[in-house]
Amino acid sequence: MSLKDELKQDRLPSHVAIIMDGNGRWAKKRGNARVFGHKHGVTAVREATETAAELGIKYLTLYAFSTENWNRPKTEVDALMSLLVSTISSETSTLMKNNVRLNAIGCKEALPKGVQAKLDTCIQKTSENTGLTLTLALSYSSRWEIIEAVKKIAADVKAEQLNVEDINADVISDKMATAGIPDPELMIRTSGEHRISNFLLWQLAYSELYFCDILWPDFRRDDFYRALLDFQGRERRFGKTGDQIKK
Repeated sequence: MSLKDELKQDRLPSHVAIIMDGNGRWAKKRGNARVFGHKHGVTAVREATETAAELGIKYLTLYAFSTENWNRPKTEVDALMSLLVSTISSETSTLMKNNVRLNAIGCKEALPKGVQAKLDTCIQKTSENTGLTLTLALSYSSRWEIIEAVKKIAADVKAEQLNVEDINADVISDKMATAGIPDPELMIRTSGEHRISNFLLWQLAYSELYFCDILWPDFRRDDFYRALLDFQGRERRFGKTGDQIKK
């Protein structure tokens, strides 16, 4: 029986988030510049997206570029931005073929104009697709997102459109960049690191976390299946006891 055949269709997560880590180390092991690893990481993105779409997973969020990544050497950042433009252009047809809708979260205004334009074009072109929603976290950090949400709530209170006493978890979620998207049930991080790294801090409150040693450019369908099988073997209690969940 293949790993895919072992999956229980009725227990798949509706939303999977992935920290795509290890591109630089993958390249360094081969004596190449870091951007070489990012280029090969595109194949892993395609495989993860197609796998999620084929399985019927509704949401896939990929941590593509953090606000902290702007501090990397300019040559690497420039190469990454160029890669983003070319990848978005070349992968649009694949997204259309797989009925995937593209979405993006983060401080998009910080991205180069060329990246913004390609991103907006692809988002518009795929907007009518009804399958998987693929969200790219670009120039994103969770602390930035939470600060922006607090500002929006403060503005509503100041405008007397919201009472302080009415602020609750739903109000905060509605002000986040992921408003309208369910929280991830599963978060995957590759490369052997065991950190969340400022990614979806609010949304990951009750997510199952899966860490593997595979460097992102080597992540393939079977690796995704293994993460999903591990998820399906866990008991999600949300603060309750196991006996309460089984009732």
